[in-house]
Amino acid sequence: MGDLLTDWHVWILGAYFLILGLLSLYGIHRYLIVYLYRRHASGGDPEPADHFEASDLPRVTVQLPIFNERYVVERLIEAVCKLDYPADRLQIQVLDDSTDDTTERARELVERHKNRGVDIELIHRDDRTGYKAGALSEGLESATGEFVAVFDADFVPKPSFLLDTIHYFTDEDIGMVQARWEHINRDYSLLTRAQAILLDGHFVLEHTARHRSGRFFNFNGTAGIWRRQAIEEAGGWEHDTLTEDLDLSYRAQLEGWEFVFLRDRTAPSEVPVEMNAFKSQQHRWAKGSIQTALKLLPRIVRSDISLARKIEAFYHMTANLAYPLMVALAVLMPMATMVRIQQGWWEAMFVDLPIFMSATLSVCYFYWVSQREIGRDALDTLAMIPVVLSVGIGISVNNAKAVLEALLGYDTPFVRTPKYAIKSVGESWTSKLYFRPSTLMTAVELSLGAWFSWAVTMVALSPDHGVIALPFLALFQFGFLYVGAVSLTQGLRGAAARVGT
Repeated sequence: MGDLLTDWHVWILGAYFLILGLLSLYGIHRYLIVYLYRRHASGGDPEPADHFEASDLPRVTVQLPIFNERYVVERLIEAVCKLDYPADRLQIQVLDDSTDDTTERARELVERHKNRGVDIELIHRDDRTGYKAGALSEGLESATGEFVAVFDADFVPKPSFLLDTIHYFTDEDIGMVQARWEHINRDYSLLTRAQAILLDGHFVLEHTARHRSGRFFNFNGTAGIWRRQAIEEAGGWEHDTLTEDLDLSYRAQLEGWEFVFLRDRTAPSEVPVEMNAFKSQQHRWAKGSIQTALKLLPRIVRSDISLARKIEAFYHMTANLAYPLMVALAVLMPMATMVRIQQGWWEAMFVDLPIFMSATLSVCYFYWVSQREIGRDALDTLAMIPVVLSVGIGISVNNAKAVLEALLGYDTPFVRTPKYAIKSVGESWTSKLYFRPSTLMTAVELSLGAWFSWAVTMVALSPDHGVIALPFLALFQFGFLYVGAVSLTQGLRGAAARVGT
């Protein structure tokens, strides 16, 4: 029995360290991103090669893809109609696939602004083939602009957006310009604050580092402007993945088009205030990125782009593979911790510390740098980093499912993220439509939370004092319990509100 137990320990620790090692590869990549950022990102945004004369500003089509957006459609259309750009060179398309009263609301707004001389039209589809990609593609058929800007329903573009971006296209090699997202409801709740930091890491560090070091980066589906020729030469919008923006971005760059990212020009947006909506958004992004990797990585490997670009493309597209590894790690960690305690904490520290530095500390450093670079308060950032780590852990079950669906070729529809036009603390979303119910994944998250609660208790009571493991176990415990409990309670609140209306 003793030999069998020893063998079992070996298998647990072997699998545990293998998973940590694989996660460390993505952790080391975060250090590389920060290094590239530090090396290449000094100063503000790059200046355009030249400027269009006021009389020569090109025609721009602004596309607004919407689907059941009754709470934000007015805010969106009003903001876009205030864009500071010559009216005779601006076309606005409201690309509406709605099945509720959003269409009538949008139609009234379009007619009102059309009567004021705005070149705006509503294009409504009864057939949602291709979802967002299909709507954008159909809009292009009647678009008159040489350049095409896209804004999702949760965005509120600043009046200066077009004039801030259009001059970069005086360089005929530029195919797309992407602005950084900022978050109008950042301080609404713990969840929105954590999401804002997660997105800041992506935009401030990843996008800036990739762009300025000459790697590929992607259009994020909104708050960007395309040269129409780049879209067409890349093959147009395709809907065989859930991330049509990532897909088109890489195809366009493989065709030789250059992209520009503007860190210091921002586009205000609304992040999800409800956990199940956040999870559906994360599921779509995680699944779509792996679908795009399966579709394009073979082509990227065969291309004649530099090795540095190929390596970065691999890390970029496959980053969500970390989520199934995180779930596997969550299952193994409590057992591995008990085994490690028996070995003595000094030995555990010398073996585990290098892995910790690459797999965990890299994430803390990554988000710390992103927040300091945009002037966020140091103490607030320190307080939020454990929350950000925990949310990333808690969402791993949801995203691991998405990754496995992509790897297995299981098709799911494009599920849009509900928006409620909520900005201030105290505003309620429960009486509004579109809420996302809890799923079976919530039970898995709560079960893993219970698993880590057991582990925390056992370690705390252990005579061998595995105190060094407690902070890591507590991060996983809080992450799974927080995501699972909030998903369940908000799902129940939303359901109760539907019954009461």
